[in-house]
Amino acid sequence: MAAETGWQGEQPEERAVYVISVAAELAGVHPQTLRIYERKGLLRPLRTGGNSRRYSQHDLERLRMIRELTQVEGVNLAGVKRIMQMQRELERARERMKRLEAELARRPIVAPGRRSGAEIVPRQSVVRPWGGGLSG
Repeated sequence: MAAETGWQGEQPEERAVYVISVAAELAGVHPQTLRIYERKGLLRPLRTGGNSRRYSQHDLERLRMIRELTQVEGVNLAGVKRIMQMQRELERARERMKRLEAELARRPIVAPGRRSGAEIVPRQSVVRPWGGGLSG
């Protein structure tokens, strides 16, 4: 079944539909706190033509994580920002690793200088030039 999409191909959790007061209430924080998070670069709500903030479900999940880190774990906002940056980097690395693994799975491993499939080297075996033999 295909994922439901919203306006202009957005996923439902990406639709920015909540005004600041509703988003603050749903996240359990004061609206001023949302403004502070935005100034600190922790949150980037969409803006309407009249420059009003609009928050998505994804934004609310992010707010809940920020609240958990600051209020429960005692992390300051600079630490929260760094944690969130590291999470994005980790996610990008995971996506890249999946793409590379898929690419490797499609390609046979061939011994250097060989062209035919008869010389395919098993993944577990490595020939060491200094006489170390095979290892797994």
